[in-house]
Amino acid sequence: MKDCFLEESMAILGRTPAVLDALLRGLPEGWTEATEGEGTWSPYAVMGHLIHGEVADWMPRLEMILEHGPSRTFAPFDREAQFAESEKKPLGGLLDEFRALRGDGLRRLAALDLQPEQLALTGTHPAFGAVTVRQLLATWTAHDLSHVVQISRVMAKRYRGEVGPWAAYLSVMK
Repeated sequence: MKDCFLEESMAILGRTPAVLDALLRGLPEGWTEATEGEGTWSPYAVMGHLIHGEVADWMPRLEMILEHGPSRTFAPFDREAQFAESEKKPLGGLLDEFRALRGDGLRRLAALDLQPEQLALTGTHPAFGAVTVRQLLATWTAHDLSHVVQISRVMAKRYRGEVGPWAAYLSVMK
């Protein structure tokens, strides 16, 4: 049976910019600046984080594995760089930037024409040690889905008090 892993991952990765654009573009700041409390991220902050990942994480790490294997350790990833890098940029601009960066990343990924055996190549993560190309790509995909869920959850919780007794039926409110 054919391994469809890469095509399936790219199908999600390619849709994420449009999903987030449809969900967030043009919304009042009450929706896009909402958080779940101190130390949590708003949808706006998540967009900055996703942009930073496109620049500093996924493709650079993949290219490092392909070029150097496990001999070079990935640079640590600053999970909160977005607070300095995206500060005061309009959300529409962040959505456009993410779409452009993701498109570029996916074109670069497709151009690599990864073969099934290359998915087993390893690199060195600064905290986890050995990781494979397959794990990196799977994490990129799951990371996107995780942040779509996070954004939806944060937005839904804005109405926790307003839904009244229906909160008992809405798992997102827990």
